[in-house]
Amino acid sequence: MEFWSSFLEGVVGFMKFWNGKKVLITGHTGFKGSWLSLWLQKLGAEVIGYALDPPTNPNLFSMAKVNENMISVIDDVRNNERLSYTIKKYKPEIIFHLAAQSLVRKSYKNPIETFQTNIMGTVNLLDAARISDSVKVVINVTSDKCYENKEWPWGYRETDSMGGYDPYSCSKGCSELVTNSFRNSFFKEKNIFLASARAGNVIGGGDWAEDRLVPDVIKSLINDIGPSIRNPYAVRPWQYVLEPLSGYMLLAVKGWNSNGKYGEAWNFGPDDTHVKNVEEVANSILKRLGKKFDIAYDRNVKSHESQMLKLDCSKAKSELGWYPSLNFDETVEWTANWYRAYLEKADMQQFTLDQIDKYEKLKKNI
Repeated sequence: MEFWSSFLEGVVGFMKFWNGKKVLITGHTGFKGSWLSLWLQKLGAEVIGYALDPPTNPNLFSMAKVNENMISVIDDVRNNERLSYTIKKYKPEIIFHLAAQSLVRKSYKNPIETFQTNIMGTVNLLDAARISDSVKVVINVTSDKCYENKEWPWGYRETDSMGGYDPYSCSKGCSELVTNSFRNSFFKEKNIFLASARAGNVIGGGDWAEDRLVPDVIKSLINDIGPSIRNPYAVRPWQYVLEPLSGYMLLAVKGWNSNGKYGEAWNFGPDDTHVKNVEEVANSILKRLGKKFDIAYDRNVKSHESQMLKLDCSKAKSELGWYPSLNFDETVEWTANWYRAYLEKADMQQFTLDQIDKYEKLKKNI
């Protein structure tokens, strides 16, 4: 009983912590960045965003009117001068670095852009934070693909080797190395907390990115044709978007007064019951939306993609007290419900905020 009472106090404190905090989110116009921006606004944070224009049309940033209650700076993380000026001008206390070229197939088409954005973008952000007089906490969000993938059936731990077969994965492994270098070379002596976060496959409402499973399924449904997927038997750990975001936010809270204790790499992923192949997830979403299509295999895809990839998140559970809250069926249901609301022309800002509120209540009642 004492444990759960302490846990509940921690959840409530987690929510109250953000009120009045000045938070910069790079990549705030993207899928996860838009969710994070709305959530922090809801909790009373002063949110500043720095990113390119939304990468797709439609997009969650516009649908949910994310920019209504925040400062939105539209620019590129490769623009070191503008990024440094933004941090100097708005004086954030906490930074979440989500800006990235995040697509594997695009990284084959545009490797230079991918490396510049994901490596030098990280360098630019960390260097600007290093010379800032306001920044206390930085969370660099990388990817589960940063690991050297050996097609193991077990999850990768934070101590496993960095790798990267494709340009995207390699760039994220490099971003991790850059983070570690800045932490050891500069941030420790300045008492700035710096950690990295690696999440498994994230699904949820408002994702419209090219070459991602859920958007491909939804677009096929809108066009009334069966989806074409490139790797139906690839196995991934699927989690709802609010799950890793809660981990990033908890990590920032823990780091605020930690004296650097948690300044390292962290995995945030679902339990093994969420580990499903691509075809299973596609069929689960279609079923909840009342559709049944034959799923085609896109045999035109020639680029390499790993078949098995999952994370060991025992460290986050034992040391941070972070646990996923949604089971696999709920993860798919929440995703399908968001797109159903969109198709029914609901107020998507309110619907998105309602899902955040529902998730917060779920955390309180674990």
